[in-house]
Amino acid sequence: MIVMGGSKADSARRGRGGRAGELAPDDPAAVRSVAIVGPMAAGKTTLVEELLAVAGVIPRAGSVAAGTTVTDHDPDARRQQRSVAPAVASLVHRDIKINLIDTPGCPDFLAEVRAGLRAADAVLFVVGTADAADGVAAPTSALLAECRRAGLPAVLVLSRLDHARADETAALVTCRRVAEGSGEVLVPVTRTERGTDGTVTVHPLLAGDDPTAEEPDDLRRELVETLIEQSEDEALLESWIGGEPVALDALRADLATAVTRRSLVPVAGVCAPTGAGLDALLDLVVDAVPPPTAHPPLPAHAPDGAGHAPVDPDPDGPLVAEVVQTGTDAQGSRVSLVRVFSGRLRPDTALTVCADPLRIPAPRDGEDPTGAEVRSGGETVRVNRVYAPLGATLREVPWCVAGDLCALTRLGPVGTGDTLCAAEDPVGLDGWELPEALLPVAVTAADRTAQDAMARGLSRLAATETTLRVERNEDTHQIVLWCTGEAHADVVLARLRASGANVEVTDVAVPERETVAGPATGLGRHVKQSGGHGQFAVCRIEIEPLPRGSGVEFVDRIVGGAIPRAYIPGVEKGVRAQLESGVTPGRPVVDVRVTLVDGKAHSVDSSDQAFQTAGALAVREAVAAAGTVVMERLYEVEVSVDDGQLGAVLGDLSARHGRVVGTEPGEPGCTHVRAEVPEQALLRYAVDLRALTSGTASFTRRFSRYEPVGG
Repeated sequence: MIVMGGSKADSARRGRGGRAGELAPDDPAAVRSVAIVGPMAAGKTTLVEELLAVAGVIPRAGSVAAGTTVTDHDPDARRQQRSVAPAVASLVHRDIKINLIDTPGCPDFLAEVRAGLRAADAVLFVVGTADAADGVAAPTSALLAECRRAGLPAVLVLSRLDHARADETAALVTCRRVAEGSGEVLVPVTRTERGTDGTVTVHPLLAGDDPTAEEPDDLRRELVETLIEQSEDEALLESWIGGEPVALDALRADLATAVTRRSLVPVAGVCAPTGAGLDALLDLVVDAVPPPTAHPPLPAHAPDGAGHAPVDPDPDGPLVAEVVQTGTDAQGSRVSLVRVFSGRLRPDTALTVCADPLRIPAPRDGEDPTGAEVRSGGETVRVNRVYAPLGATLREVPWCVAGDLCALTRLGPVGTGDTLCAAEDPVGLDGWELPEALLPVAVTAADRTAQDAMARGLSRLAATETTLRVERNEDTHQIVLWCTGEAHADVVLARLRASGANVEVTDVAVPERETVAGPATGLGRHVKQSGGHGQFAVCRIEIEPLPRGSGVEFVDRIVGGAIPRAYIPGVEKGVRAQLESGVTPGRPVVDVRVTLVDGKAHSVDSSDQAFQTAGALAVREAVAAAGTVVMERLYEVEVSVDDGQLGAVLGDLSARHGRVVGTEPGEPGCTHVRAEVPEQALLRYAVDLRALTSGTASFTRRFSRYEPVGG
């Protein structure tokens, strides 16, 4: 059994929840936006649910297993029983609006985590106390690195205190080991007491008028000493050394300062299902998490790409907001989650859209850009209403001030990463980096009707799935969906089928090429007579291999008019067409020189079409005589891996017939491995590398050249 620690006033605050006026503060200082980040199964969604319940926003907490939580409202999230997209739920505590941004823990949805971090001013990093012995260090390390790259202050939340294997000490040791070298000090701000009957109580350490007046325990002493060491108030240090009382407000102010400058990470224990520590956590968010006004200015650019002054979090400045996530409601209409960085966003306002160029990538590797909307920015959209989101529920509010979050509907072509700004001062915020989709999934439609439905479904998905790439491969004629992992692919396929597309998953075909093994000759004879004008064309060619990457060369060495000059282009056309389609179906012949050396023509029956056919026949005979060498696509791969897992990654690359071409040190404790790997071995590398390294390694790939199979 677990009981809630804290005063009666704390419990009384549970009735404070979510009236419209409270959800639209006029002062950014009354807003706290925190991203809930952590590994899978750490209890993030459950924590959000219980915080909403303790604040009185919802009558009782829902269940992830039952699919009744506020933030996992997406059908795919309920089916997978894990978050698949960031979701916002707001509450009010001590007259401060707190935006809770629930983010996925699955590595496949890293783009969604980054969107949540973009919308936040701080992080509540959740780690399960029962997971310390279950390999939590690797995913925790990867996610903490994301938080550091975002430059956000953090609060560490140790959850699941009621678990039979809960071990706060081990969890804290693991997190401190992961945080080594960051300059951040992890210090508990709560104490957990367990009774002989299993009762657990969570007490805040900074309580009372003078937290140092009582007989200090080790945790309280560690916290006070750490705060005083980091304090810029020398009088406070002298008071502590002299044994004088230290005011609670002074310690709280020092805590907030240390958190804001990211030199200290407070550690709070909670048990979400039973409410232990929740009030203390809300107090910590109000007292220690910096308001939006402490957010550093954001780099920006003019619509034409020229420089622009950074955007300050000024509620009285020109309006600058950004779409951090795009979803759909139950009717399939778009809903845009927006962070206001400057000014105030009000209903019935016309805004200028500055499209993010990072979200309009150039086509690559046969990718067809028609699957996504191509926008240049500069459009004008009208905001009809402004909403405060509570999961899928939208609560209308009169405005959204700088630093706050809101939801907007019916914005037309506006997509994730786009900037919404005032027409008189157009500006675009520099976008954040998206992870690259590296897992290919080939899909095929059951019939022509399904093809049309699939095209419509892919167009809708392109508006909400920022990391999805759609490739229509010209070599294999497959439609390939590039996803970030198996969980992402599962969501994409489910949404595609929900749109009415009857699609099936097939094996991804890897394009191959052929070249000739040596020189040879070929004779193409196309002679037909069936009454009237016949068809007559004869040509002799020589074929020989060329160096890799040379393509196809055609040389005319006809002398004496054996083939009239008017028909030679026809021979070349037939030769090139046959080489492109391949002698073996699906394998174009490349890196060859074809020389036309002789032939015959008829004054009546010869034609350009006849010589095209003869040229193709000559190629078939010459290639068959020369023999072929099958060539596969080779990719340049760069893997970023922790030093402790370097050996495993090198061994795996070798097993994939990869050639390591070099290694170089990266960030402290990290190595970059450069290798050349056949494409066939990379089809599931995104999944296999994640499993091999517990999600800590990443890689990029770039097409290099074609190489003989096994060469």
